[in-house]
Amino acid sequence: MPSMRTLLASDDEAVLRKPGVAGRGSVARLKFYGVRGSVPTPGRATVRYGGNTSCVEIRANGQIIILDAGTGLRLLGRDLLAEFGQQPLNLTLLLTHTHWDHIQGLPYFLPVYQPQNQLRILGPEGARTSLEHVLSSQMESPYFPIGLRQVPANICIEVFKDLSFPLGSVQVQAFFAYHPGICVGYRLSMAGRSIAFFPDNELRQASERPRASKGKRAPQEFAPGENQKLAEFLRGTDVLIMDAQYDRAEYEQHIGWGHGCLDDVVALALEADVKRLFLFHHDPDHTDAKVSQMVSDARRQVATRKGKLQVEAAREGHCVELAAVRKVTGARQI
Repeated sequence: MPSMRTLLASDDEAVLRKPGVAGRGSVARLKFYGVRGSVPTPGRATVRYGGNTSCVEIRANGQIIILDAGTGLRLLGRDLLAEFGQQPLNLTLLLTHTHWDHIQGLPYFLPVYQPQNQLRILGPEGARTSLEHVLSSQMESPYFPIGLRQVPANICIEVFKDLSFPLGSVQVQAFFAYHPGICVGYRLSMAGRSIAFFPDNELRQASERPRASKGKRAPQEFAPGENQKLAEFLRGTDVLIMDAQYDRAEYEQHIGWGHGCLDDVVALALEADVKRLFLFHHDPDHTDAKVSQMVSDARRQVATRKGKLQVEAAREGHCVELAAVRKVTGARQI
């Protein structure tokens, strides 16, 4: 089993210096490979935004960091092999949780079938069993013909103990999300820029807890306090990718399911001074037209509040470049 030091070796930097990895002047590039929630939804009604489940690639400071392993991971694996061929790859996969739509792409991730590659998987401990057991069990017979420990690549599965840890020069912070089971979101910081990823999260509602007993906070005190903690965690984020599965009417029928309401997510992003929000975890029953309508509704909300937040819907294949922070010397920017 490779050590952490081995998996963070400088091989990555040599590989990622090849042309085309990120634009000139960029400190990071992210690309969406899976944006749908719950279950893959191929078909004519989901062509624009895509039907694969949660998976985002981030390239920063000589590293490839993958957020979640939904069915979009299959497409990412195909692209990596097309780009790098037989060159060794050191990859890091950060899992938010182990619900099936966030791990079901792993058996179809082509780089793990090449012995020169290394994959480090990091995530929170499973709610009922170990992280390794959860990931291995979906590849056991009779569900899959090849076991996770039979693939040729070197795979290291780790449960992080601290909510803040480095991946090379990228600093990762985790924050517990409000979602059934154990689930986290991440904030990745690099060279003065930041990307936050909360694919499954419901903002706290005052109605979720019973009337406070002696010595305990009342629900109306609890919910805003928890939401404020999240707002502070996200403060000033350049890019926020967040669960906004339901519009207001839909959400009223799904309170407590662990998924976001569009209005609440936009309000949170405005409160946290987020620069750019990508709506994520599109409902499997939402067509492209419905997702586009939700974007329009979100932008109206921002305009009504005279905010500067940019709102888009996450879309498969879409790339986002984060430019380097400009240094200010006197009145000049360099």
